Amino acid sequence: MRNTAKITTAVLAAGALTLGLSACGSDKDAASDTSGPLVVAATPVPHAEILTYVKDNLAKKEGLDLEVKEFTDYVTPNTATEDGSVGANYFQTEPYLEDFNKKNGTHLKSVASVHLEPLGLYSNKADKAEDLKNGATVAVPNDSVTEARALQLLAANGLITLKDGVGTAATTADITKNPKNLKFKELEAAQTPRSLNDVDAAVINGNYALEADLKPADDALVLESAENNPNVNLLVVKEGQEDDPRVKKLAKLLTSPEVKKFIEDKYAGSVIPSF
Repeated sequence: MRNTAKITTAVLAAGALTLGLSACGSDKDAASDTSGPLVVAATPVPHAEILTYVKDNLAKKEGLDLEVKEFTDYVTPNTATEDGSVGANYFQTEPYLEDFNKKNGTHLKSVASVHLEPLGLYSNKADKAEDLKNGATVAVPNDSVTEARALQLLAANGLITLKDGVGTAATTADITKNPKNLKFKELEAAQTPRSLNDVDAAVINGNYALEADLKPADDALVLESAENNPNVNLLVVKEGQEDDPRVKKLAKLLTSPEVKKFIEDKYAGSVIPSF
């Protein structure tokens, strides 16, 4: 049985971020007491699944006491890691981490690159991207980094054209050509799968696609290329915790041949090991 505690976005919706943090664990013990379990915050799929595989199959042999706590948003795992309520987190990409640190004054650092979840465009109304009708509405994640990534995906597949050089700062204001007159609906990333019946298409993060029983390798109209992709998912700690022996053990296990095989077998190309 998985030793997890699910914390939903209802916590944030209630406007009580501090409540969410207090639910994470016991003050700063999770990060400062290196003799206790390493508590890791993760989104459910695939991150918590991968961590649970490590916990159940690899951690004991390595002498690692691992505890997994699940979150369904992209904010609380970072604030909990900064606060010390958890010792590490596993859910985000390097661009998102850099943007979060910059905007929130946090001091978080990557210690291992583990996997890529290709971002995809999905639709219940079109079988191919080129079949999207004129004036179609496309849902995109509303955090700045992932929205830019979504727009880059659409541009790479000829649906829009963006200004040169906008990169991870791209917004809808940077669209220079929009031949299908696409309209964009900005939603919290976790809500994009649920929007599929209300919009013509949606760009969905890989983890949320998997949670919605979508198979990115099969169901996406278009999918990010894994080649030279900067959006690898990371194991992250607060600066100063990089040398925690528990963290080092987990980083080693997350990049082990056993975990690589687990990812390849379980996710069949919808999650791609990066090591």
